[in-house]
Amino acid sequence: MGLLKAHLQTLFNYLALSLLRIFSVLPYRWIVFSGDKLGWLIAHIPSERNRVVKINLRLCFPNLSSSEIDALALAHWRLFGRSVLERSRIWLGSANQISEMVEIKSEITLGDKKPRILVNPHFVGIEGGMALCALTEKMGWPRGVTLYQKMKNPFFDRKIIEWRGRFGGKSIPRQGHLTETIREIKNGNFVFIAPDIDLGLKDSVFVPFFGVQTNTITAISRLAKLSGAEVCIMKTTLKADQSGYVCHISKPLSDFPSNDAVADTALLNRFFEDEIRQRPAEYYWVHKRFKNRPSGEAKIY
Repeated sequence: MGLLKAHLQTLFNYLALSLLRIFSVLPYRWIVFSGDKLGWLIAHIPSERNRVVKINLRLCFPNLSSSEIDALALAHWRLFGRSVLERSRIWLGSANQISEMVEIKSEITLGDKKPRILVNPHFVGIEGGMALCALTEKMGWPRGVTLYQKMKNPFFDRKIIEWRGRFGGKSIPRQGHLTETIREIKNGNFVFIAPDIDLGLKDSVFVPFFGVQTNTITAISRLAKLSGAEVCIMKTTLKADQSGYVCHISKPLSDFPSNDAVADTALLNRFFEDEIRQRPAEYYWVHKRFKNRPSGEAKIY
């Protein structure tokens, strides 16, 4: 039974890889159209993730009616499906293909080698950092560095690290690599960190997120203090006409980090909330953002 399962997993891996390669060479409008239909289909198939999306939306938008929640969930899944197929171009496409899809707009001087952390919340355009990596190689700027969470699928874990490194980028596991991460920041490389997922209780605190006490890592505050880095918000969101994405890098946050890592972490969550409220369908509601609960609270999922 175990051998059969392994063979089926291998078959799935290579089938998925083949589909990514096919979509990577298709016209972009075909990718968008197919992804939209894929998301619509996923939204109409009962699943655990469908349940998670609606739980998250009800918690964060308690004033919305059931029909409004359903509509927002469907809009999210359609954008999610699009983003899944768009990764074919992000991971396998050329630098020109990626730059045509993602426009970079920055309030800081790129390539000046200042120690910085680019905080990258989980919108459907989460891989926008790849556009910056492609640009860094072209311009001869410092490389892009991603802190990543190891995937359960070893095949795609290796593949994604390989693809993210195509333009000289580097991937560092989130856990156990503090010194290496600080060195990359101090060297002036573009270090991307997405802190808005529940990574367990270690080095985390419960702070509000849409009024819900939410387990959140304190890494941004701690790393900024240890490295002397500026902290900028880097969000990749859909253009108004949905023809592609804009990766916007903000000016450094004022008075950040402070001497209070909890207050800093809560401040980042407020920044994320403000951005999400402007484009709620684009946020990654598929994550179990409220997985861990304060002592004595019932599980949400």
